[in-house]
Parts: sequence; C-alpha cells; structure tokens
Amino acid sequence: MNIERTRDARRVFEGVKVNLDVVKIQTADGGTVEREVVVHPGAVTILGILDDGRIVMIRNHRWTVGKKLWELPAGTLEAGEDPAVCAGRELIEETGYEAAKIQRLTEFYTSPGILTEWMYTFVATGLKHVGQALEETERIEVEPVEPDRLIQMIRDGEVVDGKSISTILYWLTFVKTK
Repeated sequence: MNIERTRDARRVFEGVKVNLDVVKIQTADGGTVEREVVVHPGAVTILGILDDGRIVMIRNHRWTVGKKLWELPAGTLEAGEDPAVCAGRELIEETGYEAAKIQRLTEFYTSPGILTEWMYTFVATGLKHVGQALEETERIEVEPVEPDRLIQMIRDGEVVDGKSISTILYWLTFVKTK
C-alpha cells in the first residue's frame, strides 16, 4: 500500500484554541495536493454515572450550529495537561459533579479528514455534587438521564453530538454489558 507523504506545511492561522495549517502532500502516484488541517490540542469527554445509574448529560448551546445540543460534558486539553485531570476539571465546571473515580474508556480521532483532535473518553463514578463552575460565556443545563432513555434519544436523533454518541455506545456495548 502506498502512503501519501507530507512535503511541506505552513501555519496560516494561530488561534486561542486551534491553529490552521496548509499542508502539501505528495500522493502515492507522485502528484502533489494541498490540504487544510485544523491543528487541535486534544480533548476529553466524560461519561458521569450517578449512584442510581443515571448518566449525567448536559444541554449546551453550540453557536457553531446555532442549536442547543444534548451532550456529555467535555473540554479541550490545556498545554501539557493530563487528560484525566482535564476530565475531572471539566466535569466539575460543566456539571457541578466531582468524581471519586475517573477511568479511561477509549480514545479516537473526531474528524481525521480535516482535524487532528484526539479525543480521550472517561467514565466518572462516585459523583458528589459540589456546584458548577461555568466560564462567563457558558450556559449549560445539567440533566441526568436513564441509560434506556438515552439509547432512545440517540435512536430518535435527539442526541446528535458525535463524541457523545460514540462514548455512550462504546460504554453500553463494551463495558456496561460485562
């Protein structure tokens, strides 16, 4: 199998959370193409489970799509930050729940055709409510949801956030069923 190789990359935008590179790629047949790549520091998604088995979901207004979405809590890694530490921080900030235990679940690229974001997913248990610590611009509603209802919400298209769907279905398929 012939693999495309990067020949040249130049940064065309440096942002607060992401950068944009234009990359020249040598194709397997010897040609050259340019691609735009959003360079992302990585992120975490947290599946918080209350003692009664409900999953901690949030309703988060996403201005990029102009909608309030059902999601699992999530956040972007700070430079050099341990993903598990980020998961604990984001869980408290967005939901007000502190976890006694945070375990790595799985990892994946969110959209590898254009974005370098690597998503770390975690399961948080032993939750204690300590109060939200939202950023000034965040408006997040917290609603615990029964797993069966959550499956129906995914099936009905109420949950359309890819990282949340992937994390929930991974947990239900490979962890909860054991």
